[in-house]
Amino acid sequence: MNQAIIIHGKPSKQSYFNPNLPSASNSIWLPWLQQQLLICGIDTQTPEMPESWRPDYSLWLQTFEKYDVNSETILVGHSCGGGFLIQWMSENPQICVGDVYLVAPAFGDKFNPEAPYDEPLRGGFFDFEIDEALLDRVRSLTIFYSDNDSVRVDTAIKIIKKSFPSACYRL
Repeated sequence: MNQAIIIHGKPSKQSYFNPNLPSASNSIWLPWLQQQLLICGIDTQTPEMPESWRPDYSLWLQTFEKYDVNSETILVGHSCGGGFLIQWMSENPQICVGDVYLVAPAFGDKFNPEAPYDEPLRGGFFDFEIDEALLDRVRSLTIFYSDNDSVRVDTAIKIIKKSFPSACYRL
């Protein structure tokens, strides 16, 4: 059965606690994408990652690993969620996945000391080495970014391009 998992990014503390704004998994284009995939017959989940305004990798990992990820699974990650997927795939070389889409992926303070997050990332978030053999375990890797992204995204794109030059990049 085709399935997709969409991982949201890190909202600000103000956005996270604002009762007038949707939760991170229900914001921006994520609900639209989930609906489009459902219409195509792809079972799609957009989990709410815990305490997303101050991400803890170990907590996000517990939430993500509730899903059965396999060679048919489509993974979509936005911002910090894209960085999370790169870390998870790098740390799990035994797992093959389907198509992977990263939208404006971002890494943490380790890669961007000049632009730290307001709240520190916890639980080993982005404390890893990218597995450059990762492309051998995915059907495809597509990265979407723009020419006016944040410094975090710009840095992540440079790192990802160096690690995966043959991935598909969409500006």
